[in-house]
Amino acid sequence: MIRVPGDSGPAGIIGTMRRRSRPITAVLRRFLVTLLVTCACCTAGAAEQLVRLEGCTLVPTEWADGDSFRIRTSTGEEHTIRLYGADCLEHHVSGETDARRLRSQRRYFGITAAKADAGASIEFAKELAARASAETRRVLARPFTVHTSFADGRGDGRFKRIYGFVFDAEGRDLAAHLVSAGLARAYGVSRSTPAGESGDDYRAVLQDLELQAAHHGIGIWAHTDWNALPAERRLERDEERELRRAIDGAALPAGLVLDPNTATRDELMRLPGIGETLADRIIERRPYRRLTDLLEVDGIGPTAYRKLKPLLKLGADVDAETPAKPAE
Repeated sequence: MIRVPGDSGPAGIIGTMRRRSRPITAVLRRFLVTLLVTCACCTAGAAEQLVRLEGCTLVPTEWADGDSFRIRTSTGEEHTIRLYGADCLEHHVSGETDARRLRSQRRYFGITAAKADAGASIEFAKELAARASAETRRVLARPFTVHTSFADGRGDGRFKRIYGFVFDAEGRDLAAHLVSAGLARAYGVSRSTPAGESGDDYRAVLQDLELQAAHHGIGIWAHTDWNALPAERRLERDEERELRRAIDGAALPAGLVLDPNTATRDELMRLPGIGETLADRIIERRPYRRLTDLLEVDGIGPTAYRKLKPLLKLGADVDAETPAKPAE
């Protein structure tokens, strides 16, 4: 038996233990309350992140791709939706960014030399992209459901898009369908699904579906040059690294300040050390309430954060610090 000075006998020892346990009990109680409140907030936040929009219809446009299109909700609101997790070939190439992206996609699928010359191969890739657009129109011919948190999904600055999960009238996931049909690759921004599946698990499922489509030679994969594919993908990686070195070594525009909640992928890639993959991860984690939330992005540690912090602002502060564009 352990005796404490000033106390005698078991009663004294027990009394001392009780007195000493009060601070510990109070701390434990405060910890449990804080934990429960935090869990409740997280659960509520997770439930509120995705909004279910039923009875949506497709709005015909000239620019729509298989993975990006205009929708009208049952209440008459219109949004441009960008699918989570799937990336179709660029159907409408209107600038250098689109052209680079189509080249990257052609290399990924191993179809750069699908035709006799480069021009014919590019046009053939656009034809394959048109098939994906047509399939999306077919699948969404009847009212469908969109789940979105209204996260900004702009791949470039030309128009506003929001990311979403789209389910057809039969309850099929459009992104999964396009990947299974060989009309899209499992690529791009992902997040937790309406069913509660994590973003990483959802990405893995789409990658497995892509592997199946490639194995069976479905869709775009029917035209893959498997002997040339490794070299094509290696060339894309080499050029991406070269471009990244050039960007990282270049002087940033004076006064450059970006909002990580609204910056486009291309804008994020102007920042030091930010390539396309990391830009997508930043977009996946939106919205950010504090700049320090960026530390939760895989690939951004304290050193990278210190480099990025002077170039980032949240909300209205960006407009105040970003110089106006010169008149064209």
